[in-house]
This record gives sequence, C-alpha cells and structure tokens, in this order.
Amino acid sequence: MAVPVAFFAVFFALPVAAIVRRGLDTDGSWQFGRITDVLGQPDIRHVLWFTTWQALVSTALTLLVALPGAYVFARFDFPGKQILRAVVTVPFVLPTVVVGTAFLALVGRGGLLDEWWGVRLDTTVWAILLAHVFFNYAVVVRTVGGLWAQLDPRQEEAARMLGASPLTAWRKVTLPALGPAVAAAALMVFLFTFTSFGVVQILGGPTFSTLEVEIYRQTSEIFDLSTAAVLTIIQFVAVGAVLALHAWTVRRRESALRLVDASVTARRPRGAGEWALLAGVLAVVAVLLVLPLAVLVQRSLGAPDFGYYRALTHSDGGVFLVAPIEAIGNSLEYALAATVIAVVVGGLAAAALTRRDAGRWVRGFDALLMLPLGVSAVTVGFGFLISLDEPPLDLRQSWILVPLAQALVGVPFVVRTMLPVLRAVDHRLREAAAVLGAAPWRVWREVDLPMVRRALLIAAGFAFAVSLGEFGATVFIARPDNPTLPVAVARLLGRAGDLNYGQAMALSTILMIVCAVALLVLERLRTDRTGEF
Repeated sequence: MAVPVAFFAVFFALPVAAIVRRGLDTDGSWQFGRITDVLGQPDIRHVLWFTTWQALVSTALTLLVALPGAYVFARFDFPGKQILRAVVTVPFVLPTVVVGTAFLALVGRGGLLDEWWGVRLDTTVWAILLAHVFFNYAVVVRTVGGLWAQLDPRQEEAARMLGASPLTAWRKVTLPALGPAVAAAALMVFLFTFTSFGVVQILGGPTFSTLEVEIYRQTSEIFDLSTAAVLTIIQFVAVGAVLALHAWTVRRRESALRLVDASVTARRPRGAGEWALLAGVLAVVAVLLVLPLAVLVQRSLGAPDFGYYRALTHSDGGVFLVAPIEAIGNSLEYALAATVIAVVVGGLAAAALTRRDAGRWVRGFDALLMLPLGVSAVTVGFGFLISLDEPPLDLRQSWILVPLAQALVGVPFVVRTMLPVLRAVDHRLREAAAVLGAAPWRVWREVDLPMVRRALLIAAGFAFAVSLGEFGATVFIARPDNPTLPVAVARLLGRAGDLNYGQAMALSTILMIVCAVALLVLERLRTDRTGEF
C-alpha cells in the first residue's frame, strides 16, 4: 500500500487541498463564511440546479434507452454480437471532447439536422442530454447486462410455471435480482453526468454550465479561486456521497446473488416479439451511437483531397506553436507513460486489497481510489500548478506532469478490472507455494501473474484509452508546444473559421480511431469474468 498511498497523497490530495486552501485561507485565517456567500449568489444556485437536474434526467434517459440493450446482450445470441459489443463500448472510452465534437457535427451549425431539416440543437439542453446518453450507454449495458447474463433463467421460468405472467415474473423475480446492478449503473451514470465537463463545454456554450465547467471558468477566466474552492468542496461532498452509495450497492450485489455461467444463458431470439426487440436495439445503436461518429468522419472529409487532414501538418504560429499533427505523437507518448504508472500503482493497490489479512483501513482505501473519477479534474490540474512548484517536487516544467494527471484517472479502471480476478485466485495456492519455500515475490510471479495476465492486459488497455482522452486536468498543464489530442481539438473548436472546424473534426476522427483500435484489442482479450466495468 505504500506506493498507492504515497501516489494519491502527493498527486491527488495535495493538489486538491492546495486549491481549497488558496481559495479559503486569507491572511492566515480560514474564511468559511465564503461558502455561504457563494451559495447565496443566484448564478451559482442556477449552476447547482442545472448540474443536478440534468444529471438526474440524463441518468433516467440512459436507463430507459440502455436497459433493453442490456437484456439483448445478456440473453440473445446473434451473429456479430462481439463486434457490436465493441461498437457499443467505443463511446465510453472516447474523450468527452470527441463526444461533444461528434454531436456538434450532428446537431450544431451546418450539422446533419441543420442541413436536412433546418434544426439546430447545440444551443439547447437536448444536445447535452443526448450526448450523455451516447457516452453512458455502455455503462448500463456492461454493468446490468453482465449480471443479467449470469442470472439463472430457471427462476423466472419456475414463476411462469406457477401461473405468473411474463411481466409479473420479471417484476417479482428478475427485477429484484437486478436491482443492485441497476442502482450501481445509475449511480455511475449520475456521477459521470454530474461532473460532465467536455460535453457541456462544447455543446452548452455560454448558456449551460455544470459545476465542473463553472470551476474551470472561475479558475481560468475570472481567476476567482475563492469561488472555485467552494464549488470544489460542494462537488467533493456530492461525489463522496454517490461513491458511498455505489460501494454499498456493489457489496450487496456481490453477496446476495447466486450466479451461473453466462455462456449457457444466451440463445437465439424466438418469436416475432424478440426479433422485434433485437431490431429495435440495433436501430438505437445505429442512430444514437453510430450516426454521430459517422457524421464526425464525414465532416472531417469535407475538404477536397483530404484538405483538413493535410492542414494538420502545418503550424499557423498562433494558438499552436507546432503543427497540430504532432499532438498525436504527444498523446501516444503521454498515454503510454500514464499507462505504466496506472498499472504499477493500481496493480499494487489491487494486490493489497485482496490480501486476506488486509485491515479495515486498507479496504476503506478501495472507495478512495474512485474519487479521481468524480472530483473536478480542473481542480486537480490547476492544483498541480500551484502545489508542485517547489523542490523536490517542482514539476511544472517537466513532461511527466501530464502522464501523472492522466494516471490518476486510469488507476481506478486498473483496480476495478484486476480486483475480481485477484479475488478469484485460490489463496491456498499461494499458501502451498509459500510452504514449499517460495519468497513472496516468487509466489506472485508463479501463482498470481499467470492467472491475472489477461486481466492485467485489459486493465492496461483501459488505462491507455482513458489516459489518451483525459482533458479536464491536461488542459491546464499541457505545454503550448506539446498539446495532446483533446487539448488540440478544444483549441481548434475555440477558433472561428471552417478550416479550424474541419481540423477539429479530423483530429477527433484520428483520436476516435485510436481509441476504437485499443478497444477492439481489449474485446479480443475479454473473458466472461472481466466483461464488466
């Protein structure tokens, strides 16, 4: 636990504490009355209200749209299922900047809806809600569908034999069993939409602002660290409550169910109703998930002779000190370094959490590992600049600062992927190896590693994908001469002109392809045990 604890203390707790202290500590005295002052501002109350209700509506819409898909992937077996599973998961690993850009190409000025019907949604809340459903569809399908596939269907069949209608059997038998998984998925979707930044930043414009966007505005545009610190505290408390609920639902799910092999529950659809359900889910995937990405690619090819892509090779000497195409190499280098850091830190944390003699404080650290997913990435990024500015941790000019920030987001995915597999390793194998004289390191190398190698590769893939798309913290600490792909996309979208817009679409397409390739590799490595988030 020494390395994970030190990593989170220095690169997470310290930056967040530095922002809070800088905002609330004035002349050596803490101004806690500032919290009341900030909450009393009408515009801040409007931001809090919008952040909460859009997250609730986004969560409800995601469950409504994705639960039928979870059932189809859990219970039906059909050609192309594995490829479709990868397609469904692509939006989740895409950077939020790319998601916002894709929907901007679909519903914004000159987008597909604007061209066909003269309708623009980029200035309405519907664009944000649809983008959130697009982004979180896979969370519900994977989380709920993964459990649904392992529920014994004979329990529902027994209820039907006793005279229950299909709806009653589902409501009385299946739904209670799925309840913890549905609750866990809903809480995760709420968490991601409550802290939404890239999507709202691009699609919301000046009209709509979440807490995360407002923290960014107060920090980088208004330079009001006091207000930003108060908003950070509010978001931290809200995220902590959501994560506590999530941990409770996960424990309940793990302890209350008896599961079967998922491979024996899937079958081909039967009857017109089931085929219609499959067709409906495929239509939703095509319209909601595939169409925005297809429009993104189409817009990137809008100039003759791949003009937007060729323009990426030139520097304009303005926003970019280097050619935008260099952001690809920068992102890959940063993501690889972040993946190594995330795998080492997350792997050590997962190994410590699965020890039988782990104390309560060690198990409690499991919940803390999820905090970087919900705490403001903007706060972390700006906190890096003001806390890591003195020897021996003066890293503001070091290239390692970006991978460190990206690794904070990757570590929770590594832990969540490796924990189930490590917990499944029979502890008696370790004890037998130790009795035979093997040192602890050799026990890990000879017993644990062969069993968790596949999960380790999957964890590394997820860490690479999420590191590649990290935006909230990177936008503060990426140097102008070394931008990452998400930062470059955001800078291009912030400039007027069709050429800049086209280059943003081209860079987003490249980033989407890199993430999709990484995901397809993960899908080939995926096993039934590691099929859930």
